[in-house]
Amino acid sequence: MSDAPVQTQGGLESQPPLPVRRLHNFSYCPRLFYFQWVENIFQENADTVAGSHIHRNVDAPSRLDDPKELGLPEGSKLRSLRLESETLGLIGVVDIVEGGPDGAEIIDYKKGSARRDTEGERVAKEPDALQVAAHALLLREQGINAVRGAIYYAADKRRVPVELTEDLFGKVRKAIEDARAVAASGKCPPPLKNDPRCLYCSAYPICLPNESLWWSKRKKSEDLEGQLQFGFIGQSADAIRDKILEALDFAAESSNREPTLQPPRPGGDDGEVLVVQTPGAQIGQRGDELIVSVKGEDVRKLPGQQIRAIYCYGAVQLTAQAVSTCLELGIDVAYFSPAGRFLGMLGGLPATGVDARRGQYRLFELPTVRLQLAREIIRAKIHNQRVMLMRNGDVPDRVTGLMAGFRDATDSARDLTSLLGIEGSAAAIYFEQFESMLKQRTDWKFDWRGRNRRPPRDPVNALLSLGYSMLAKELAGVCFAVGLDPFLGFMHQPRYGRPALALDLMEEFRPLVADSVAISLINRGELGPEDFIKSANGTFLTDKGRRPFWEAWFRRLDTEVSHPEFNYKMAYRRMLEVQARQLWRFVRGEALTYHGFVTR
Repeated sequence: MSDAPVQTQGGLESQPPLPVRRLHNFSYCPRLFYFQWVENIFQENADTVAGSHIHRNVDAPSRLDDPKELGLPEGSKLRSLRLESETLGLIGVVDIVEGGPDGAEIIDYKKGSARRDTEGERVAKEPDALQVAAHALLLREQGINAVRGAIYYAADKRRVPVELTEDLFGKVRKAIEDARAVAASGKCPPPLKNDPRCLYCSAYPICLPNESLWWSKRKKSEDLEGQLQFGFIGQSADAIRDKILEALDFAAESSNREPTLQPPRPGGDDGEVLVVQTPGAQIGQRGDELIVSVKGEDVRKLPGQQIRAIYCYGAVQLTAQAVSTCLELGIDVAYFSPAGRFLGMLGGLPATGVDARRGQYRLFELPTVRLQLAREIIRAKIHNQRVMLMRNGDVPDRVTGLMAGFRDATDSARDLTSLLGIEGSAAAIYFEQFESMLKQRTDWKFDWRGRNRRPPRDPVNALLSLGYSMLAKELAGVCFAVGLDPFLGFMHQPRYGRPALALDLMEEFRPLVADSVAISLINRGELGPEDFIKSANGTFLTDKGRRPFWEAWFRRLDTEVSHPEFNYKMAYRRMLEVQARQLWRFVRGEALTYHGFVTR
């Protein structure tokens, strides 16, 4: 069934037929509808997977020689019947249609339970009833009178009848009209507020409803505070009184109705990361398995469904069959040079991200917006560098005081040039004190003379460069997945093959992730001088040395940390996506600013 994204610029006339399942989304939540139909953003969760399993017995369509002559005699049954109506502007697939003595009966399958009315009787949920009625209207267009409808709720293991009334049909027509108007508007509807439906929604980690409401509430509070401080000049007593009453009402409402914030629960973290670094290795596919072979000998086999990502170092090949499997299963394949430099990625089609990308291209042409974002990123970066020194180093108060001063000075930077000057000064102090975070070892005397790169000339810089390369890879994939253009940054300049936006977003995470991994590997004694190769081309980890690096890297990404605003805990891996989603909301016009991630 065609379910192409809507092109909102052309208005109602340019919209394709509205799928009945998207009408169900609209009735459940207009914001969910907008994400899935207009922007083609869809994310699986346990409920959607279970729903697909419930439908497995009705998804195989019945044989039908002529769709225009359905013919449903009593006792007949059709499965997965596709219907379309130009008059209604609707398209859908009916799970089951059964012929009866006085007309047809529609049966739709749902995973959950029916709701109970005030008398305790099981009744169909409204979005489910609308879906059945929409299918009935489609059947009528084909000359078949659908006289009855029912929902089979798998959790209850029973059918719940749906009465097909003119009132219900009227609600369907109104829902079609409203849904099309929302799509044509090009404006994503606001999120629901403290609504239990959000807890079961697959789009929850994309929508982040309570986080969005949090920022809008903060903005309103700041606006009212500003009005109370500066808005009374030249106003009447009645206007002043109204402003004070509004502020008091808002304060009372805020104290009684704080948003309930819960950690986003996106999928995609299950599964393994397959790292292949043996020169000449080949990744192939046999059945439902991906197989790593070296010189024709199989050395590793993994079910495709078990793999989340593949990292290829140097001369590693993928067969055409393996490439197809990775694209089909959504397995990202990242390519690195033998020294660890991130080269690029193989991935499937991203979310359309039309609204976000248009906003990104428009806003990033505005110097004031770029400066606003860059200030916040650099402020967060310097804050996190200071925290790292305070946690792990032995530095004088003068150093932490200077770092705090540079952090606070970012707010008054007049342009990107002066801001980057502040960043450079803070970085010079940070790396001057970096050695204080490394434990002195009897078996290894560090030759630390500050930060160097391209190529790194000592083991510590080799670890930092590899960590930054990996962080850029992680955030390039996140930007691509959420619908942002990873190559258009607001601080780093666009350059061929350079994921500028990923480099922007990684600044605040450099100290907390990449630097932390390097410090941990050395201080825990997981690496020694024998794990590095020194040559005229620089210093790099050996194949053996990269194994503990990967263990430390994944260990750090899986470490839980508290969100600075919302207080819930989540892994750093997921925090990267939350920050990208925040920027995604900003360029779409749903958030008024971007707040960098800082740790306490």
